Amino acid sequence: MKVGYSVPPSETLRWNWNNILARSKETSASSKSLILIAFVLAMTALYFGRQLFIPLALAVVFTFLLTPLVTLLEKIHFSRVPAVITVLVLSFALGGAVAWRVANQLVEVTVNLADYKSNLDTKIRSLHTSTNGRVSRATDAIQELNKELAAIPGELSGRAQEKDTRTARTVRPVPVQVAAPPSNFVQDLRSLFGPLAEPAETAAIVMIFTLFMLIKREDLRNRAIRLAGLGQLTLMTQALDDAGQRLSRYLLLQCLVNAGYGLLFGVVLYFIGVPHALLWGVFAGLLRFVPYVGSAIAAALPVAMALAVFPGWLHAGLTFGVFLVLELTISNFIEPMLYGAHTGISSLAILVAAVFWATLWGPVGLILSTPLTVCLIVLGRHVPQLSFLEVVLGDEPVLLPEQCFYQRLLAGDQEEARAIAEVHLKEHSLESLYEIVILPALKLAEQDYHREGLDDRARRLVLQSVKELIEDLGDEYAGDAGGRATQNESFSQPAEAKVLEASVACIPARSGPDELVATMLAQLLEQAGYRAHALSARATKNLLVGVSQLHASIACISSISPFAVGEPRALCKKLRGTISGLPVIIGLWSFESSLAQRRLGSLCSGLVSTALTDALGQVRQLANPAVELQALTESDTAQNLPA
Repeated sequence: MKVGYSVPPSETLRWNWNNILARSKETSASSKSLILIAFVLAMTALYFGRQLFIPLALAVVFTFLLTPLVTLLEKIHFSRVPAVITVLVLSFALGGAVAWRVANQLVEVTVNLADYKSNLDTKIRSLHTSTNGRVSRATDAIQELNKELAAIPGELSGRAQEKDTRTARTVRPVPVQVAAPPSNFVQDLRSLFGPLAEPAETAAIVMIFTLFMLIKREDLRNRAIRLAGLGQLTLMTQALDDAGQRLSRYLLLQCLVNAGYGLLFGVVLYFIGVPHALLWGVFAGLLRFVPYVGSAIAAALPVAMALAVFPGWLHAGLTFGVFLVLELTISNFIEPMLYGAHTGISSLAILVAAVFWATLWGPVGLILSTPLTVCLIVLGRHVPQLSFLEVVLGDEPVLLPEQCFYQRLLAGDQEEARAIAEVHLKEHSLESLYEIVILPALKLAEQDYHREGLDDRARRLVLQSVKELIEDLGDEYAGDAGGRATQNESFSQPAEAKVLEASVACIPARSGPDELVATMLAQLLEQAGYRAHALSARATKNLLVGVSQLHASIACISSISPFAVGEPRALCKKLRGTISGLPVIIGLWSFESSLAQRRLGSLCSGLVSTALTDALGQVRQLANPAVELQALTESDTAQNLPA
């Protein structure tokens, strides 16, 4: 006979659950480590491989930028390769001509800097404080102190220098001659072109990359779809086509706007008389890609030139005025009309992206920061594996209103939670606030409580905060149903006065959140013109007495528990078994409609609501079916009438 030890089932389940939790924690930790390692490796590759990645990034931007032009040529019966070559040759020829002219003007500015010295000295002296001022005296005192402090180290260094001289006389150095290795053809070309060699190499690589990307863009799209997963072929095809069109349109419009801005700026500077107007116009168009500070830098350069060239302040003031008018006009009118008031990137993400790309790739990264970030957001929006990019970089709210409201309640910040409710009320009704924000927040709290993610103390604080807010809103909106847009959006005032005779008893199945939902429902019914009363959970023990004292013609049972339906079912049976003919509406706010009816059973499955709007509509229907039928008929007739 073998004697064994049997483990109780509860202990086995607990052991299995602990193992699952431990394994999930290990998996989460290992995945975070892999993400961190991948991020570090990616940053290292982007930095040390910038000679390859900078042309590649420029080629991607140019591909999105030039795709509409290539498509336009293809629509007028150009084949793919001639259309791509035509667009590339024209684009790079125009860019090369402008770059050559700008480089010449930049050299002229550098050569003529000495000629502007006297003018600048005059303006600087006019801005200086007098030598007898306090600032000048303090500066002179600090300079004298620095000289005294530097005296002793100077003597020591002189002695050390004499010692080194004597030592050098005794020891003769061995002459060393460094022979340069023989140069190759590429080095000879770089020496021939001088500082233009590196930009020319980058431009050639960008042109080759752009050529192949424009010709093989369908193949690149198919590879992106394959990476996203073949199981979502239809969705990814539509998403990537839409994303490509939107991104191409945005980049094209942004380039046209910035080019127009630079052109107008340069033309006006030419008529004002500022030298090298083409240079400042090109700088204005390019630097406008740099977020926030680019336009200011583009304006500061010609203003400094005007100060250096002209004796007075008039030309500098006119230059700054032109910049101010153009910037305000384009930022507030042109850009919102063409492609929206924002790029879809959060303000912090724009700054972080600018610093990030400038650190990795220098000035080119600074100019490409916004287009590259827009590309990343589009990828995150349409590729599930990269959805975190939209969350990190996008400007769309990542939390729903009910989640923000509940999170602020958990943090104990009642003021901000109330502010969220007030912001919602500015554009919506009280019914919408209860339905969309507060009721879902209570559902989240109950789910966390039943999952043991919320303790009793935190739950009481959340419920107390919601109770105070509901009471304040009830007092504020009492008697104001016809005023300040407080009518229900989907539940209008009763059509006849006799509907007002209906009395509704709102009964909570349990204490706590059920009482709050019953109060909200009673407030909405009172706004609609009914006599509604919210009972407390303590009164449910004497339920029949309370309903009889109210002379209720309709009863609404409220339950927000995500699991139990026993209490509302028992209350329903008790009401229907004692008060004959009393209509009973059961609100199971955490269930779907079909599941709620199955859980309640056949006796109490007549009128089940899973939303406050449904409960309000059922009350109206029970109060006066004839009025409801007449209202529905009039609504259908109005919709079918010709405009």
